[in-house]
Amino acid sequence: MKRYNVELEAAQRTELEQITRKGSHRSVKVVNALILLNCDKGEFNDHFSTGAKIADVLHISMRRVDRVKKRFVEDGMEAALGARQGRRPRYLPKTDSEFEGRLIALSCSDPPEGYSKWSLRLLADRVVELGYIDSVSHETIRRILKKQAQL
Repeated sequence: MKRYNVELEAAQRTELEQITRKGSHRSVKVVNALILLNCDKGEFNDHFSTGAKIADVLHISMRRVDRVKKRFVEDGMEAALGARQGRRPRYLPKTDSEFEGRLIALSCSDPPEGYSKWSLRLLADRVVELGYIDSVSHETIRRILKKQAQL
């Protein structure tokens, strides 16, 4: 396992100390600031603590201490102070109000020959066949129709 050494400058130490002493900050930010302050190996620190001791005093896991140190070394202080960001990217919605309107109109029409009513999968196949959208799941169709039924 790679060891990450945290070396804070005087300005960074001052900022972290202010976070831990003054103002109202999220608890994640305060705990991460305490981790960075205590594991600092720089010249401005007068006492150094090991990761195990920090984890024991703050009642957190060693893994969390290692993650905060890693984020500080790789991404900087702002990334280390913040909570972990989700790794899943934001997706743009595939559907819009025009598509939803066409879908509702299609679901209100007569079902195809041989069917007594529209199924979600049948609707999904038909909107793709008609060129309203490139691809869509039956679950997306269900959500759209459920949303319209609640209005």
